[in-house]
Amino acid sequence: MSGTMRGISEDMDRQIVQAVFDEDTISSTSVGMSDLSDEILLCILRHVPVCDLVRNVANVCHKLHTLCHDKTLLTNVSLSEEYLADDLLVRHVLKQLANHVQSLSLNGCYWLCGSTVELLARCRGVTHLDVTGCRLTSLRLSRLLSSLSLLRSLAFDVTPGFNSAQLSSEAVDSLSRLSELRQTLLTPSYGVVPCCAQLRKLMLQFDISDVTREGIGVCCQLMMGQSSVPHYQQLEEFTARLAPGEVNQTLLLLYLAVFSVHVPKGLKVFLVSIPGPNPAHWAAAPSLAQSLGQRGDLEALQLPRSWLDSLSLKRALEGNSPKHLSFSRCPALWPQVFQSLLEGGVKDATQLTSLNLSGINKVLYSECRSVEDQLVPDTMSRLAVGCSNIKHLNLMHTHYHHENSPGLGAETHLCASLAKLTHLCSLTLPACALSDGLNTHQISTNNTSPSPLFLGLKKTPRVGLQNYKPDSESSLSGDSTSGLTLLLAGCPFLETLELIGPGFVSALPRLEPCTRASVEPRGMCAWARGVGDAHLAALEALPRLRRLTLAGLPGVLKGTGLIQLTRQCKDLQVLSLANMGSLKTMNYTPALLDTLKQCTQLQELRLEQPYLNANTSFFEALSCCSRLQRLCLISRSGTFDPSAAETFMERCSHVIMCHMFMGGTLVACRTLQKALLDRFSVERSALSVVIYPLQHEDLPSVIRDIPLTLLDRITLFQSHVAQPPHSSPL
Repeated sequence: MSGTMRGISEDMDRQIVQAVFDEDTISSTSVGMSDLSDEILLCILRHVPVCDLVRNVANVCHKLHTLCHDKTLLTNVSLSEEYLADDLLVRHVLKQLANHVQSLSLNGCYWLCGSTVELLARCRGVTHLDVTGCRLTSLRLSRLLSSLSLLRSLAFDVTPGFNSAQLSSEAVDSLSRLSELRQTLLTPSYGVVPCCAQLRKLMLQFDISDVTREGIGVCCQLMMGQSSVPHYQQLEEFTARLAPGEVNQTLLLLYLAVFSVHVPKGLKVFLVSIPGPNPAHWAAAPSLAQSLGQRGDLEALQLPRSWLDSLSLKRALEGNSPKHLSFSRCPALWPQVFQSLLEGGVKDATQLTSLNLSGINKVLYSECRSVEDQLVPDTMSRLAVGCSNIKHLNLMHTHYHHENSPGLGAETHLCASLAKLTHLCSLTLPACALSDGLNTHQISTNNTSPSPLFLGLKKTPRVGLQNYKPDSESSLSGDSTSGLTLLLAGCPFLETLELIGPGFVSALPRLEPCTRASVEPRGMCAWARGVGDAHLAALEALPRLRRLTLAGLPGVLKGTGLIQLTRQCKDLQVLSLANMGSLKTMNYTPALLDTLKQCTQLQELRLEQPYLNANTSFFEALSCCSRLQRLCLISRSGTFDPSAAETFMERCSHVIMCHMFMGGTLVACRTLQKALLDRFSVERSALSVVIYPLQHEDLPSVIRDIPLTLLDRITLFQSHVAQPPHSSPL
C-alpha cells in the first residue's frame, strides 16, 4: 500500500473511531457492531486478514457473513505473511475464494505443500497470480496454467529441474496471453519467457550460485543452443536484480541479447542492478540509452556504472519525465546527474518520486576527501525545489561534513536542504549528514602534525575494522542536533529511515560482498563519530515512523536515545540495529532492554553486534514484543541461553522466524535448533529456525537453504529505500 493510501486509510480509521466512541454524540454502551452501517463495517473488515475473515468473522452472524463475502474484500487477496495459515486452512480459504478472487498472492508461502498450491486451479477467475517461493514443479505449473485461462500476470520461481517442454499446449496458450511476468531464477533457464509473446512487463531476479552443493561449477552453455529465445516485441518494462556471481551476470547478458539487435518501441522502464565493483560489460548499453531518450516517455532507469557514460545519460534523460532514477555507485555520473535534474535536462523534474544516489561521490573512499567529494547543501536545496515530489531518497555511502563556523546558521546545513522535500516517506542518510560539525579542539587536534619520533613508534592500523576510542565523544559536538531538528520538522511523513555509518559492512553480506575490501575504515569520518544518543532521541519527532535502521554508529555509547525514541514512536514495526558504539563490548545493553520493552508493535528485529549476550534478561525483554514475527541475531563472539530462547519462543507465539548466527559450538547451536523445531513446528507451519556458528565454514550453504523471502526481508542486511518500484506484478 502506498504512503498516500495508508495515510488516507489511517485518517478514515480515526474518523470511524471518533464516530463510534465520541461521548458527545453517542453513548458507547448503546452501540454494537451490528448498529454500524455496512460502509463502516467494510472499512473495518478490510483490515482483518482474509483467513480470519472467512473462518471466524463470517460465522458470527448473518450480517457479517454477507459482508465478509463482499466482492470488495475478496477480489484482491494476499496470503503472504499469513504465517499461521497451514495447508488445511489455506485449502478452506481457497474454496471460499474460488468464485470471487481475481488477484491472488501467495508470495513467500514457502511452507505450503505442492498439492495445496495446485488447488489454485479452482480459482478460475484469477487474472493476477503470485506464487513466488511456493513449491511448484513444471508439471504442477502446467496443470495450474491450463485451468487459468484468464491469467494476465504471473510470478513464480524457476527451480532446478524446471523443463518448459513439460508444459501442456493449454498452459502454453495461457502463457501466450500474459502481459506481466516475474521469474526468480534459481537455475540457468529462460523459464517461460519464450512462450510469452505479449509481455509488457518482465521482472527477473537472478539468484543462482556459481557452484552446486557438490562443488561443481554451474554454467549457462546449455542455454546457448535453445531455439526459443525471448523477443520482447511489446515490452514496456524490464527489471533485473542480480545476486553476486558470474553465472547470474552471464545469464543476464543472454536475456539482453535481443536488445542488442532491436529495442522495443514501447520500452519505458529499464532497471538493472548488478552488485560488486566490476559488472559485466554490455556493449549495447549506450545505444539502448539513446533509444530510451528518443520517445519522451521514460519512467524509470537504472544501469550498472560501467554501462553508462555522461553523454549516454544525458541523451537518455533529455526530454523525459522519469519517476524513478537510480545511479547507485556511479561516481563518474555525479556532474551529469545534477545537471540533467537541475538545468533542464529532463522535461518535468516534478514527476520524480524515487531517487537513489547511493555512493555517487566522486571519490568514494579516500583519506584525503575534499569538499568537492561531498554533498553540497546548495545543490541539494536546488534538487529539493526542482524535484519537489520525491518520496524516496537514498544517499547511503555519500558524505557531508558541516562546518560549524561563526555566522553560519543551521539553514546552511544539508538537513535543512532535505527538509524542503516535504513529501518524503523513506530516507537513507550517511551518519555524518546529521552532525552539526566538529568543535575547535577536535579540528586543531586533527590538524596537528605528530612528532617524527611518534610516527616511528606508531602501530600500523589493521586492515578492516578500526578501533574506536569511547572517550572521543567528549571532543565532538555530538549534542548539537539543530540540523536534524530542521529535517524532522520538514519531513513529518517519514515512515522509513536508515542511518548508515561509513565503514559498516554486515557480517552476512548479500548484494555487496565485493565492496568489503574497498570500504573505508570504521571511525575514519570524525563527523560520523559525532552522531550519538542526542540524535537518536531527536527522532522521537517522527510519529509515523514504521521502519528504522541504525548501523555503524560508533558515537552511540549508552543507547539512551533509543529509549526516548521508542517511547514516542509507538507504531515502530521494523527495527534493525548493527554495530552501535564500541565493537569491543556492547555498552548499550541496559538501554536496549528498556527499548525492547516499549516496542509493543514490533514485528521484525535484526540485531548485529560482535559481543551480544542473548541471556535470560535479553529474551525476557524481547518477550514484551508480543507481535514479533521475525528475529535475526548476528554476533561473532556472542553467546545465548538455550532455555531462555525456548521460553521466549513459547511466550511469543507469532514468531515464525528465529535466525541466530552467534559464537559457540556447532553442537550447541544444532541442539537448540532441533529443540525449537521439535517443540513449535507442528503449531507453526511456517516456522524457520536457523542457529549456526557465524564463523563456521559451512555457513554459506546453510544460508542458501533459507527461503529467499526471509533472506531479503531481514536476515541479510541491505537498504530498502529507493529500490526499483517494479519488483512485483501484483
